[in-house]
Amino acid sequence: MMRIQIQHYTCLFFLLLFGFGTGLVVNAQEIKGIVHELESSQRLREVTVKNLRTNKTTETDVEGNFTISGNINDLLTFTQPGYEVDTAFIYEEGLQRIYLVRDSKSIVIDEIVISRLTDSRLALEIEKAKNEGQVTEASQNRGGLRISLSRLFGRQSKNARKNLDLLLEEQNNRKVDRLFNERVIRATVPLTDTEMALFREQFRPSLEFIETASPEDVRAYILDSYGKFKAK
Repeated sequence: MMRIQIQHYTCLFFLLLFGFGTGLVVNAQEIKGIVHELESSQRLREVTVKNLRTNKTTETDVEGNFTISGNINDLLTFTQPGYEVDTAFIYEEGLQRIYLVRDSKSIVIDEIVISRLTDSRLALEIEKAKNEGQVTEASQNRGGLRISLSRLFGRQSKNARKNLDLLLEEQNNRKVDRLFNERVIRATVPLTDTEMALFREQFRPSLEFIETASPEDVRAYILDSYGKFKAK
């Protein structure tokens, strides 16, 4: 009887031990990434990375790599002397690539640059483009607003309005991709890594759909799109 009790307690001990161990492995999550300079793509060392939820901090190594504890939907800040502080919202798993902008330095906007901007930097560039692209100004003599010909036909204003379209399109795509992501798609249909990139690009739903769709609606959309994708 004594031997049976000892075996019972021994088994219980190991079950608890491995159970707690398993819980730690499952719950523990790390966010990994690389910090670059936007224009040169050079990797930046000694950038301070902070998780705003946990207040934990770390620094990038000589190759610009960082690892910090965190979860999906966490906010990370990136601080480096000579560069503007930036904030990244983590909404997808995988290696995060962060691009910092030098202080008080304008950037030339194109599709490649836009794709590298964090959400916070993208929002700042949208506001900047809106202000530079305005075609009205306050009238000094008559009050109210008047059309400014220099703003309407000026090169800087034209470029700002063109950039604004690109910036807003990228912002909308990111809002969609937070729900139309690899994790949700893989849970619904089988796709290889190569197929996944093509599928997400070809069948990205509209922002209007995503803003009102339920999880069941998204799943039905993925299944329908998958059928069309395989039929091609």
